[in-house]
Amino acid sequence: MEFGPGQIFSVIWLGILTSISPCPLATNIAATTYIGRQIDSRYATVFAALAYTFGRTFSYMILSILIVAGLISIPGVSFFLQNHMNQILGPVLLITGLFILDLIPLRLPNFALNAGMLQKLGDSGFMGAVALGFLFALSFCPVSAALFFGSVIPLALKFQSRLILPFFYGIGTAAPVILFAMIIAYSSRLAGQFFKRLALVERWLRRITGVIFILIGIYFCLKYNFLIINF
Repeated sequence: MEFGPGQIFSVIWLGILTSISPCPLATNIAATTYIGRQIDSRYATVFAALAYTFGRTFSYMILSILIVAGLISIPGVSFFLQNHMNQILGPVLLITGLFILDLIPLRLPNFALNAGMLQKLGDSGFMGAVALGFLFALSFCPVSAALFFGSVIPLALKFQSRLILPFFYGIGTAAPVILFAMIIAYSSRLAGQFFKRLALVERWLRRITGVIFILIGIYFCLKYNFLIINF
């Protein structure tokens, strides 16, 4: 099944929302700032952010390949998904919206790099930045886990897009990180102000997105699961 600009825009938006959520944003800023300080260049933080972004995007694509390709390769599962994907999407989107709004608690195992490994990767320059991006992408917070596994992966399954949609999701996670890195390169004081305002904006964007997910999930359930509406 072909996907279009609407699906690409959706996953980019989900990536942006993931990146500006408090936990991923704090991780991204800490990583790019730390690596930038290890590289002797005025714009090291920006280049480090680009390398870090590549690592994150690559991680999402690998996860998508393993999950999507694995499920599609099983004949029974592939047939079931092709015929019942819309019925699955309704409850998944509804539950994902509840996770995004923190109405359902989601507990995930805590993953963290120790100080020694962080310093070693930071001292490794741009390759270290790529490695940090890859590893931190696997450290899912509740919101990022809900957005990736509850939205991006179902869309990738629906449209059988193992690489493209996860790639654009990774690009979405990059935009605020690169922007923040550019601000750091010019003014640390301005970066602090930007961070505070972004935290406030994120809360409202997350609430709006969560409500949209719930409404779309209810619509899909009424249309495809309960056959109550036909528009």
